[in-house]
Amino acid sequence: MAEPLRFPLEADPSGAPVLPHNVEAEAALLGALMIDNRLVEDVQLKLRPDHFHEPAHGRIYESILKLAERNMIANPVTLRPMFEGDQALKDLGGPAYLAQLTGSGAALIGARDFAAQIYDLALLRALIGVGREMVEKAVDTSESVDPKGQIEAAEVALYRVAEEGGEQGSVKSFGQATRMAVEAAEKALNSGGHVSGVTTGLDSVNAKMGGLHNSDLLILAGRPGMGKTSLATNMAYNAARRLVRDQEDGIPPEKSIGAAVAFFSLEMSADQLATRILAEQSGISSENLRMGKISQADFRNLARAAQDLEHLPLYIDDTPGLTIAALRTRARRLKRQRGIGLIIVDYLQLLTGSAKAAGENRVQEISEISRGLKTLAKELAVPVMALSQLSRQVESREDKRPQLSDLRESGSIEQDADIVLFVFREEYYVAAREPKKPVDGDDAKVWEQHDQWSRDMERVFGTCELLVAKQRHGATGRVRLKFEAKITKFSDLAEDNYSSIPGVDD
Repeated sequence: MAEPLRFPLEADPSGAPVLPHNVEAEAALLGALMIDNRLVEDVQLKLRPDHFHEPAHGRIYESILKLAERNMIANPVTLRPMFEGDQALKDLGGPAYLAQLTGSGAALIGARDFAAQIYDLALLRALIGVGREMVEKAVDTSESVDPKGQIEAAEVALYRVAEEGGEQGSVKSFGQATRMAVEAAEKALNSGGHVSGVTTGLDSVNAKMGGLHNSDLLILAGRPGMGKTSLATNMAYNAARRLVRDQEDGIPPEKSIGAAVAFFSLEMSADQLATRILAEQSGISSENLRMGKISQADFRNLARAAQDLEHLPLYIDDTPGLTIAALRTRARRLKRQRGIGLIIVDYLQLLTGSAKAAGENRVQEISEISRGLKTLAKELAVPVMALSQLSRQVESREDKRPQLSDLRESGSIEQDADIVLFVFREEYYVAAREPKKPVDGDDAKVWEQHDQWSRDMERVFGTCELLVAKQRHGATGRVRLKFEAKITKFSDLAEDNYSSIPGVDD
């Protein structure tokens, strides 16, 4: 196809700039479509009526599409009744103008080029519109000045124009889809650990889920104190570290099962998250790190770990009170600038929706947020993991293992998610019910109760269950992990990998 022409801004006699357009190309394309209706199939996926600069041309194009959808011939004769009362068309010559458009059969040869040119010029006009709005808002100081808000709004508007100029739609031939599936299978084969997505760094979790898959929304939920943030931080570090290691081995990013990570922390600050990762890698308690209770040897280990992590492709945004729109804008920017392959949000309930949704009710606002996160995952083709709180009804049950119905505030979270994971540490609940410590003189029952509690603690100490309660790509089940609370580190448990969740069909 010929290189689409680009028209510079000209000026009309009054001196005002004229928006880029080519009315002759619009007329030629309409004539070609009326001569050969089969051309409609080639242009309708990309070109819309509002892409035409001349409004009458846009209405003619829209009428041609309507007739084509009804399997009717679209020509000057069938279109004429639709424009009998159209004043703008009368100014161009009336219904006879439709016949004039078909006067040049040569337009058939360049119809696709004309369509591409009309489309490109429409993008330029949209870009000019965004620029004008940016300037008008920036110079208007009559209302409250919010430069950062204006920048985010401008980024959203520019991204819409950029999306418009990208590949249209997401229609793929079966051949394309098949090739993508084969490439994913090849990636899993070459990974050595049967991982087709981004690695979690935990072999037992990878074995259950195949890694974190592109375009998936994963919900990682649990009650406070279960270790949600710790597990998410571990996975973020493992994915980023694997990418670095693969690059050192000469493996290109698209073949790596690692990924650059964007971590949106709405609850903790960036330095608090960094402290957790440093604690995990140096083996020093995060509490001791914060309070400075470390030896010189510990400090050397800390400095060594910090040096190793200096160039880790893990980007932390700890801006509080983000809206879902602002988060999406920032994620797109990181994708463009840093090539991120995994997004983690800690946590979903701290995001806010649009003003409209917020004014309705919290359930609808959460629904908007979960839909927005799923859309973001598909749009950027990366896994998005959102942490979520659970309702208190978990605490009222004898079996504290979470269920899908425990997801807080909206059933849309369960509906929009491709995978739902629950973090459950029985140790947390067993430790909380410690009986009175027996002393000399206490009866046998007191000693027996404490002995039983000690045995229960020994059974669950340092372990955790990751419950896969929903998975579109495979079976549900349970993965048992080791958890070192001192350094907030999750790792594989040597004794087994995973088993079924009681009461859940695999």
